[in-house]
Amino acid sequence: MTATLTPTDLPRAILELKRLRRAVILAHNYQVPEIQDLADYVGDSLGLSYRARDTDADVILFCGVHFMAETAKIVNPSKTVLLPDLDAGCSLSDSCPADKLDAFLRAHADRNYYVIAYINCSAGVKALSDVICTSSNAERIVRAAPADRNILFVPDENLGSWVIERTGRKMDLWRGNCYVHVEFTRASIQRAKDGHPDAAVVAHPECPYAVRLLADEVCSTERMVSFCREHPARSFIVVTESGMLHRLRKEIPGKVFIPGPTEHCACADCRYMKRNTIEKVHDALRDLRPEIVLDEALRIRAERPILRMLELSR
Repeated sequence: MTATLTPTDLPRAILELKRLRRAVILAHNYQVPEIQDLADYVGDSLGLSYRARDTDADVILFCGVHFMAETAKIVNPSKTVLLPDLDAGCSLSDSCPADKLDAFLRAHADRNYYVIAYINCSAGVKALSDVICTSSNAERIVRAAPADRNILFVPDENLGSWVIERTGRKMDLWRGNCYVHVEFTRASIQRAKDGHPDAAVVAHPECPYAVRLLADEVCSTERMVSFCREHPARSFIVVTESGMLHRLRKEIPGKVFIPGPTEHCACADCRYMKRNTIEKVHDALRDLRPEIVLDEALRIRAERPILRMLELSR
């Protein structure tokens, strides 16, 4: 427990534990501000994958959701990988269980699928895939797919349909989605546009098609930073999980960032991302748990499509 530590003491204690454990703290853009401010690196799934692979730290504390920490363990089998809260899951990952994907591929063996899996999936799904992609590199990965193979894109149907729009490549889409991004609607974003007529709209490709049509730019969270910095607009409606606004406001202080609203809320919070707290970060470094542990045979199979992604993304 961290009850004896004050809010002022807690960050200092975490940095000391990080030094003692020879740890690196990686945080996704959707984490709470307190965690982002303590992290060695804050980024999207692609950037975090590179950092996880290249670190020389003994311990990786991954502040994100389960599949992200699992990915770090896949590419770093000899390192201790920690997740502040093991219940930080992902509705998108859950929408494509490995056993159901395996059964589908067996039932449709005649399709000779080339499986492209969005990184938001379990190690079991990665192990069944030919290559992994992120929202940053999905277009490139799809363009590099063999021309003589049918493509099955899992698990996000909205990202998949966006990539089809961008590439013209026909793909079969798994019917999965992120519960946060599908809460954005055309009506809710149009109201935001009406209320802020001078604001540019930037949206994540996990959003539904009708929402993407309203955006000035559809892109990964990492690209959102450079787009908003370079665009002449002074204000932006940011249509993704609310944690992204902290990084934007921190790195581009001269502009205004407005959270994209849903039909029921002024902003969109991921209940899984928000399970990680600064107190849990401290306890994880202190206790070296919860630790991500993977079966080695599964890890090896899951690593191949990740490494293929990293090679294709250079």
